[in-house]
Amino acid sequence: MDWDNLRIFLAIARAGQILAAAKALQLNHATVARRLDALEAALGTRLFERRTTGTVLTPAGESLLVRVERMESELLQADAALPASGSVLSGTVRVGAPDGFGTYHLAPALARLANHHPELTIQLVPLPRSFSLSRREADIIVTIERPKLGRAIIKKLTDYSLSVYATAAYLKRHGTIRSEADLADKLFITYVEDIAYSRALDYTAELGKLMRRHYECGSVVAQMEAVRAGEGIGILHDYAAAHYPELKRILPGMRFSRTYWLMSHPDTHDTRRVAAVHGAIVESVREKRQAFVME
Repeated sequence: MDWDNLRIFLAIARAGQILAAAKALQLNHATVARRLDALEAALGTRLFERRTTGTVLTPAGESLLVRVERMESELLQADAALPASGSVLSGTVRVGAPDGFGTYHLAPALARLANHHPELTIQLVPLPRSFSLSRREADIIVTIERPKLGRAIIKKLTDYSLSVYATAAYLKRHGTIRSEADLADKLFITYVEDIAYSRALDYTAELGKLMRRHYECGSVVAQMEAVRAGEGIGILHDYAAAHYPELKRILPGMRFSRTYWLMSHPDTHDTRRVAAVHGAIVESVREKRQAFVME
């Protein structure tokens, strides 16, 4: 069997669509469909049910997927075990991260690494969602919950704190917040609960009960900008809020603590490009360790 065709089969199985797989592989949609047809003809069986909404693995496809993923794993581990030739880092590494950490910490840190290695492409995906290592959605993942299942190399990255913030201008207009009772008629800038992707985001519930007026945003960045605009009060990451002097921490007794975990796939963890990015993330946090937890 042609490995290129198997690689295309793997991409379709993970993407659930021929078009999405073609985009991921940077190939023409017709080419991907033709390669799949050739693989199915060679095997004498259908690997996918093709529907208007995408593709679904047949029993034969599910059986093949297990074997092809095993082949991919062996190839990746063999590549990692080979001695490095030269000192040039090359290839692509995708990093999935929560939008707050990705935007306010990783973006500049990984840009510096990319600048030092012209042949290395780093794809930072800072989104308010979870990522899957097994489906190869990312090579490295930062998460706010320690995973309990699955194959992954897991490292505690850092604890971090969040506090209640408003701008100086907002406090001047609406009065100083001295106690929780002063929050009652204020606008609470918070998450959209229905689309919160982790139980670790439940720190908003306490203030939500005190403040009945809500403005709900689907991302940390949107919440930050709304608070910075002086429109209300929000719970923000202390390390991110520190970038903006107009933000004032209020109710210092109300503080929330969470943890970032760093995950990578055992098949790719030791490849030079992934190891370099993984190491850069760990070092960037170590350099700014004190910024992540406010006393």
